[in-house]
Amino acid sequence: MDYITINSIKVPIEGEKNVLSLIRKAGIDIPTFCYHSELSIYGACRMCVVEDDRGKIFAACSETPRAGMVIYTNTKKVQQYRKLIIELLLSSHCRDCTTCQKNGMCALQSLAYKVGVHAVRFLNNKKEEKIDMSSPSIVRDPNKCILCGDCVRTCDEIQGLGVIDFAFRGSKMKVQPAFDKPLAETDCVGCGQCAVVCPTAAISIRTNVTDIWDAIEDPAIRVVAQIAPAVRVAVGDNFGIPKGENCFGKLVSALRIMGFDMVFDTSFGADLTVMEESKEFAARLASDEKLPLFTSCCPGWVKYCEEKYPEFADNLSTCRSPQGMFSAVIKDYFAEKDKEDGKRTMVVSIMPCTAKKGEILRPDNFTDGRQDTDYVITTTEVVRMIKQMGLQFTDPQMHHFPWLPVQARSSERQVV
Repeated sequence: MDYITINSIKVPIEGEKNVLSLIRKAGIDIPTFCYHSELSIYGACRMCVVEDDRGKIFAACSETPRAGMVIYTNTKKVQQYRKLIIELLLSSHCRDCTTCQKNGMCALQSLAYKVGVHAVRFLNNKKEEKIDMSSPSIVRDPNKCILCGDCVRTCDEIQGLGVIDFAFRGSKMKVQPAFDKPLAETDCVGCGQCAVVCPTAAISIRTNVTDIWDAIEDPAIRVVAQIAPAVRVAVGDNFGIPKGENCFGKLVSALRIMGFDMVFDTSFGADLTVMEESKEFAARLASDEKLPLFTSCCPGWVKYCEEKYPEFADNLSTCRSPQGMFSAVIKDYFAEKDKEDGKRTMVVSIMPCTAKKGEILRPDNFTDGRQDTDYVITTTEVVRMIKQMGLQFTDPQMHHFPWLPVQARSSERQVV
């Protein structure tokens, strides 16, 4: 078996495609911006540079391993290279870190601390770009882009859309949609995968947290939440709870303590969707028309089909998604009570996908001109709300809601 030596550690080569994989196999963590194992190798950020026994510096992500190689991952020369790269990135980067949505979670911020960059010697001569807030799902801030290309490759290679790409060259290079169109005018489906891989806040989730806090404080608004099944597990991951553990009870408790009047499970809406889609499928099967039948539960898929394959648009189910159906049921259920109490019911949907933020604005998700789902927040946003509230989510008592005190917003609020 062939080996390479990394920091005096002999590491066997077992089919790895690059030196970086072997370095990680050896238990050594070196920084990267543009490398993702599921994406094509780009090698642009150069943060993964290492030095061999001949003094050659190269990017570990794009170097094919060869038997007998001797690699050093943290020599003085390598440290200087990485510091300079971070310093150059920061020199053309918006540095409002304390108010940035990614503050505390930013890879650039984290690596600047890790490699010891405490000052930037270069002036930022970059022209300030306009922030694109046209999409209901994501926000694109070119001023925070470090040109790693993660979003470009994810949109093209994983999602098959290619909505954004590199434009111009040299110091004028930037990432943007074709002809610098707003995202809302492109084929973007709002899936948010670009925001997932973005190491900074150049692409981030469009958040509605402040609007929801304002509604909770308004005694004239009945705030009702519905929770998607995936969220009950994903929330726990953010608080170090063992993967796969159902945190529904804890999440309900947290939401009620925050001030939500009622909390429902979107699974009921899923049952409605199954029944309605089954009925629609039986009718189409009997008439032998518009087959096969495609589900309409995922708004990202629906828009993808409409934009990329319009010839199959009639094959999409006419049923709403579980979110859409359940929101309509909630609004109808509270309609009479709203009149009696002089209130307005607001439905907040807690979903794992940013595309749901766009779904609620589609005309087919309105009932007689009424928007059935008022806001959608993602797992990330509800986690932020829990932390803002100062709740100890991992507390074993958190799921025993009836025994927890609730600060009533008004004299009518009761623990039920």
